Amino acid sequence: MQTVAVIDYGMGNLHSVAKALEHVGAGRVLVTSDAKVIREADRVVFPGVGAIRDCMAEIRRLGFDELVREVSADRPFLGICVGMQALLERSEENDGVDCIGLFPGQVRFFGKDLAEDGERLKVPHMGWNEVAQAVKHPLWHDIPDNARFYFVHSYYIEAGKPQQVVGRGHYGKDFAAALAEGSRFAVQFHPEKSHTHGLQLLQNFAAWDGRW
Repeated sequence: MQTVAVIDYGMGNLHSVAKALEHVGAGRVLVTSDAKVIREADRVVFPGVGAIRDCMAEIRRLGFDELVREVSADRPFLGICVGMQALLERSEENDGVDCIGLFPGQVRFFGKDLAEDGERLKVPHMGWNEVAQAVKHPLWHDIPDNARFYFVHSYYIEAGKPQQVVGRGHYGKDFAAALAEGSRFAVQFHPEKSHTHGLQLLQNFAAWDGRW
């Protein structure tokens, strides 16, 4: 049976992510902060919630920045929400925080005056939003284009390489909802909270060989 390591650095929605992976039959799901267990896993999930400064402080204290670089290079790897943002180069949050830098690009604040068609939009962006599939990817298998996923975020991804954007969202402005390169895939939304389509994405991840 394959193993899926859910990285625990004290800042993730770990229980619901693990339960959703178990629900789709992903294999033996291990919520762990043990680097040895993470290195030995067949696939790795990197969730995250909360302030990026706190997240990055814990990630660096535990040496998980280097560990994430290592394990995401040679097996299926999924970043979720702040776990996605931590993979970028830098975030504007907390007056600027350097991140892991696996994907070029910045994490930007939606702003206090976000609006669409003259209507003011609330920040954080919270709720269901369509995701346009920018390119074909194994993790989109059996998920319709413009399917709706659940988001909770005040900061959005401004990708440095447009070709890495595999899913796009719009909330007052366009943003990268999903990034991918090689065996790495990352989403701004919460698949574990996104019902049918989110569970399908996790099932696709469990079956993915990491090639694209």
